[in-house]
Amino acid sequence: MAKIFHKELVELKNEVVKMGNLALKMLDDSMSALITQDIELAKKTIEKKTLLKKYDSEIEAKALRLIALYQPMAMDLRLLATILKIITYLTRLGRYGKDIAVVVEELSTKPYPASFINLKNMWEHVNTMAKDSFKAFEESDINYIENFGERDNEVDEMRWSVFRESITYMMEDPKVITPCLFFAMIARYLERCGDNTCKIAEKVYYMVTGKHIEIK
Repeated sequence: MAKIFHKELVELKNEVVKMGNLALKMLDDSMSALITQDIELAKKTIEKKTLLKKYDSEIEAKALRLIALYQPMAMDLRLLATILKIITYLTRLGRYGKDIAVVVEELSTKPYPASFINLKNMWEHVNTMAKDSFKAFEESDINYIENFGERDNEVDEMRWSVFRESITYMMEDPKVITPCLFFAMIARYLERCGDNTCKIAEKVYYMVTGKHIEIK
């Protein structure tokens, strides 16, 4: 019975890994589509929301089944509790990717400000945090999530930098008001993605140590 349970638990964790890779790819592709004005890539990203939702519902059902059937304890129970939490955060990451992809076609018809540099830098920072939080989950290694509070603060600062830059562009040229408003909105999405990676990190820390932390 224990061997069957642990086999199913490993398989479930692998499903979460696949879901995480999907969510991160949706975000990555949406930002690439935005920067390169690739409408087709944006459309493909939007289509992946159905698969993301499927992962969410199926993983939740399987996790609850394992809890009810085997009544796990200690690390196994914490792993299942963590899975139930982080699939929500992964869904949010993927949906932010979808939301960014939705505005790509709209922005492709508008005059752009001079540079994407701040948004691009912000995404690269968030992307690294997301990958590290997920490596911590995959490998049960909290070393990946050291200094997450400081890293998240940097994302917050980048968000306000994009906001200020957008305001400056809008004041200089009313023709770029619409894209700049979208840029400020996307910066907010990325900032929220950073927050969600912190939530994943908090749950992984609990999974590994049995202790709760709050990353601020």
